[in-house]
Amino acid sequence: MDANAQQQVNRPRQRIDQATLDRVLERHERYLTGRHGGQRAVLVYMDLSHLVLAGRNLANAEIAASFLIEANLAGADLGHASLFGSDLTRADLRGANLMRADLRGACLRGADLTGANLFDADLRDGRLAQKARTGELQMIAVNLSSTELTGAKMVNANLSQARLSGSMAMFTDFSDAIMRSCKLVRADLRNANLSGANLEGADLSGADLRGADLRNAVLMRAQMAMTETAGADLTGALTDKLAGRSLEELGQPLEQLVRLHETWVQSFGAEGRQLDLSGFDLRTTTRLSRAQLSALKAKGAIFFGLDLEGTALQAAQLEEADLRSCRLARVDLRGANLRNARLNLADLRDCNLGPLVIAEGRLAPSKLEGAVFRNADLRGADLRRADCRRADFAAANVTGANWGGAQIEAAEIGSAIGFGSPAAAHR
Repeated sequence: MDANAQQQVNRPRQRIDQATLDRVLERHERYLTGRHGGQRAVLVYMDLSHLVLAGRNLANAEIAASFLIEANLAGADLGHASLFGSDLTRADLRGANLMRADLRGACLRGADLTGANLFDADLRDGRLAQKARTGELQMIAVNLSSTELTGAKMVNANLSQARLSGSMAMFTDFSDAIMRSCKLVRADLRNANLSGANLEGADLSGADLRGADLRNAVLMRAQMAMTETAGADLTGALTDKLAGRSLEELGQPLEQLVRLHETWVQSFGAEGRQLDLSGFDLRTTTRLSRAQLSALKAKGAIFFGLDLEGTALQAAQLEEADLRSCRLARVDLRGANLRNARLNLADLRDCNLGPLVIAEGRLAPSKLEGAVFRNADLRGADLRRADCRRADFAAANVTGANWGGAQIEAAEIGSAIGFGSPAAAHR
């Protein structure tokens, strides 16, 4: 491209008011549902700053090169929409659907995307240009060559398979974000908060992570060739390396020890031997699925990603255990000790965390004090009488859970999905 092609020009945005925008949105929703009078929304080179689009259906809309500064897009459906080169500075995109949206070259500086779905979204480099009368390309001014995410808030956002290669994300908050297979090649992530983020299979080749917070992040199978990590905090980060005690330290095959524990349970301690897996890294085993592991000792053990459905874990000692992304649907956890355990993204549908009857008239409630259930699925779970003090249920789905008699003092539960519904019974 010659020097003239690099010339930058200003192109004004057409300002529209809320009433005009509402009419465009109504026609677009009619278009999406095939109703009479429908028309696809084309809002190119528009100024929509400070306007309200919250909860509206803008799937497949064309909103390229527009200003949406401080616009309210909370809960909006922008799936497959084109926001190429648009300015979304400080926009409210909490809970918005941006699945497969085109955000190349967009500015999201200071935007709030908490809980947003950006699955397979395109946030790579992008430049706006137009043809001059001579046929040469002219770059449109005020647009960045890289997608700008500096200072954005993407807490609990789903960025799986999203493309952020070359993006600028300094000081961006990705805490607890789901970033599986995310493309972050050459991304500028200096001082970004990636604590607790799941970066399984992500490509961080050539990325700049200097000063980034990666505490308890998941970096299994992540590509990190030529990645700069000077000053980054990787405390507790899970990589492909052993993160706890090796199973070889058990001295016997785990399968054999599980059988001995099952015998110990069935004989009320008269035979066999109680299994103690405290501090072990169990990520590579499949020997715990559907086993009878009542009263298992596993303080601080790493179960990350294991399928434990059908496993009996009544009165199990799981304090400080890493159970993130585990499958625990319909598991019996009555009376279990899960104090300060991490269960982010765990599948706990219909699991039983109610009290365990240990003698006539005596109940042992489950201990969930300080446990983290962020983004976990607890639909239909039994939490009766559970000690949930200071537990973190942020963005967890607790629809239909039974909270009868549960202690929830100082718990983070206000942002949980379904907590205020009638089905969240017996609080």
